[in-house]
Amino acid sequence: MIVVGISHILTINNLPGGRAGHPWSNVLENALDRERDQLPLWLPVGIGVGVAIWQFYGTSAISRLLLLALAVGLFALSAKPHSRIRQFLGIAAVSMLLGFALISLKSAAVDQPVLGKVWIGEFYGRIEAVENITAREVVRLRLATNVDAGLPPVVRVNLTPEQYQSTFQTGAVIRLRARLMPPAGPTLPGGYDFARRAWFQKIGATGSALGRVTLIEPAKSNAMLSAKRAQLTQHIFTSIPPDAGAIGAALVTGDQGHIREADAQAMRDSGLAHLLSISGLHVTAVVGFIFFAVSRLLSFSSWLALRISVPICAAAAAAMGALAYTLLTGAEVPTIRSCIAAILVLVALALGREALTLRLVAFGASIMPLFWPEALAGPSFQLSFAAVATIVIVHELALVKRFTERRDEPTRYRLARGVASLVLTGLAIEIVLAPIALFHFHKTGLYGAFANVVAIPMTTFVIMPLEALALAFDLVGLGLPFWWLAGQGIAAILALAHFVSGLPGAVSMMPEMPIWSYAAFWAGALLFGLLQTHIRYVGIPIFLLGISGMILAPRPDILVTGDGKHLALVTADGKISLLRGKAGDFVRDMISEKAGSNAVATPIAEWPGANCTSDNCVISIVAYNRTWTILATRTAYQVPAMEMAAACKRVDIVISDRWLPQSCRPKWIKADRALLENTGGLAFYLADRRVITANENRAHMPWVQAAKAAQQNADLNQ
Repeated sequence: MIVVGISHILTINNLPGGRAGHPWSNVLENALDRERDQLPLWLPVGIGVGVAIWQFYGTSAISRLLLLALAVGLFALSAKPHSRIRQFLGIAAVSMLLGFALISLKSAAVDQPVLGKVWIGEFYGRIEAVENITAREVVRLRLATNVDAGLPPVVRVNLTPEQYQSTFQTGAVIRLRARLMPPAGPTLPGGYDFARRAWFQKIGATGSALGRVTLIEPAKSNAMLSAKRAQLTQHIFTSIPPDAGAIGAALVTGDQGHIREADAQAMRDSGLAHLLSISGLHVTAVVGFIFFAVSRLLSFSSWLALRISVPICAAAAAAMGALAYTLLTGAEVPTIRSCIAAILVLVALALGREALTLRLVAFGASIMPLFWPEALAGPSFQLSFAAVATIVIVHELALVKRFTERRDEPTRYRLARGVASLVLTGLAIEIVLAPIALFHFHKTGLYGAFANVVAIPMTTFVIMPLEALALAFDLVGLGLPFWWLAGQGIAAILALAHFVSGLPGAVSMMPEMPIWSYAAFWAGALLFGLLQTHIRYVGIPIFLLGISGMILAPRPDILVTGDGKHLALVTADGKISLLRGKAGDFVRDMISEKAGSNAVATPIAEWPGANCTSDNCVISIVAYNRTWTILATRTAYQVPAMEMAAACKRVDIVISDRWLPQSCRPKWIKADRALLENTGGLAFYLADRRVITANENRAHMPWVQAAKAAQQNADLNQ
């Protein structure tokens, strides 16, 4: 009724969109008409909005989405027939519904049972995938389980190098005893949600093998590609010195399991981590190498060059090479995405069209959700498409076009202009990608643009071609010189990564940003990037508003993990104190990311105003014109009920990893196991007495509901 009423008012009163042609309607119509060539670019944006609505509200948002789509549709109908207003609103309504429908259908399609509680036992499993993580001394197996075992259809199990055998390849059947548990949710609010990833990968449990693992049935021939990939990884790893060999293998096959953690961290902190994941850069290098080589080889024969279309033949060969490379590297979603984009570019080249345009980027971004709509909410998709779109947008600006256009000038000037163009592009990419990295990972490198100026050309034009030549000459036993040269190039990149990551302020960390600021960042960036007329500049203040919200986001004062074992106090300047000094690296990293600080955590006993015994700590925090008192337990020792009740009464907050008696009633919050099992991890903001829970925005998600149902069934069957 409300929607119909609004539409009626629009039509009668001649508001924007009304049929009678209100001046504002004419202004909007003229603006959209000037942007008519850009309207199709908003199709993937609408799809992304639909996916985002599902991500925040789940399938329960269908009624609200339909109401919104109906409102937009009625606004469109109230506009003039064949008008740009109607066209734009129609695209918006249809694309949002399409995005929501795609992610809803994908979630329903991957629906699989999950484990309800910790399980220990023996079962048979057929290996579906093998991931060798040498740096962590772990081999990870994806197993299809025996239905009779009472387990989810697919589980993921870690093996030690001693438990693993070379015969454990894709397709083999093994017998093992393992400790399995349900996929874990975020440890802290805003943390990494592995349960979401496991849901879309159909993984119902994870764990570790116990004791000896036995091969029951060897792998069959259909595992040949996986075995060849493992053999190729091992060949590259052993052909180049160890540290460089690990990077060299990752560049070709995408297997990062051999990379030392120190090297991987240096690559992340220097902004070069994207080189390690098979994506657009690697596919582009392969496609470009094949296209160039085939074009030159065919051009050597004048008879062939006059009778066939060299660009079409070279593009076809490069496309087949891209497909083969994608299969060889495991056909992960980022690689498939890059392969699709490369093939689209090759088609454009073969047809004599401009190779890389925003329409091509938008088309690729619209294709991806048809198969992997869940990827739109992940950092990989957002980072890669934002980077490609930024490159296109920057080089379409009139000022940049004038600067980079070819001219008759000395070679040194041409080279300097090329370097300046590369630095400018790198800076633009860093400005756009930094907020995305901060939103997902809470940290980003500051010198990535300058490191990439050296690393990207080195990888694309030197290292990967050398590795290709080395593999080719290995067929006749002459690849050693090329492996040595490739190793020197990789060693140079590693040295660059360690140097850049060691510079003062190399890594910038920020606490979790408000979702509105991230939305404003995207809105501003899209308005500026996807529009052509002067109205695009409206996006700049919106973009800056989003950046301001990120910068001004407050740090949480208190962090509590979902199991209640780890309590962290965070000061305004980023200093962190931990209740348990023996917290592992994973917990420390999660707390540092949430706090937006890279400071080394200190024991909570060193906190001013802390009084700790071996069993508990009482901590005073002076903040925001008052003193807050916290009681945190450190052991499983049961304090007498009366004594515990008296202690609770004197404090504001109680934190414990066990159940506390009902008589324990602090002044504000009692976060014991009974509460934390429902809320998950907690983040306290004392300034406005606000507490954010890890589960408050997840209860509607299907993987959370499936886990809760499985836990209830497990409790009933006990």
